[in-house]
Amino acid sequence: MSDDAGTATTPPRKRRGPARERLLAAAARRFYADGVTATGIDTITAEAGVAKMSLYNNFASKAELVRAYLDARHEEWLGLYRQRLTATGDGRGGVLAVFDAYVDHAASAYEHGFRGCGLLNAAAELPAGDEGRAVVRRHKEEVESLLAGHVEELLPGRPEEARAVAEHLAFLLEGAMARAGLEGAGTRLEHARTMAANLLDRL
Repeated sequence: MSDDAGTATTPPRKRRGPARERLLAAAARRFYADGVTATGIDTITAEAGVAKMSLYNNFASKAELVRAYLDARHEEWLGLYRQRLTATGDGRGGVLAVFDAYVDHAASAYEHGFRGCGLLNAAAELPAGDEGRAVVRRHKEEVESLLAGHVEELLPGRPEEARAVAEHLAFLLEGAMARAGLEGAGTRLEHARTMAANLLDRL
């Protein structure tokens, strides 16, 4: 048996070849458009143009593929945020960069239109205690932590107030994202960004 095959106690190595990337891309399209539960392995492998065995050579199970998809969406969002952040140099701009990253996410091209936060959509389908839900929770906590870091620049020496403002902003952002997903457009996110800017101006 080769080293890549793994054993009962050693998980298979993560492969980073083209098949893995095609599978992740196909999963991303189908999970977002159709949902995690409704999307079967056969659908993903057919869209990726690979054999079913190729999927199991790269992912131990569908659950592992779902977690990889969630990790990839988190990294995708971080990329949008970092790109926005390069255009700003202060705490106010940093907060708005978070909102702008969500606006950018909503403006992306989707097969069946914008359906809201792909992470929350997936989490809603996963059972309590599923590791995928923990991945989504960590993402949301990181977003709020980023907001808190930027607000602290505006409120030096007032960490508790900064955290409270960051929580307020996170709730504003998530509420806007939910409404935007239902409406299939980013308008609510743009409104939320304006509200956030007005709030920051009153600090």
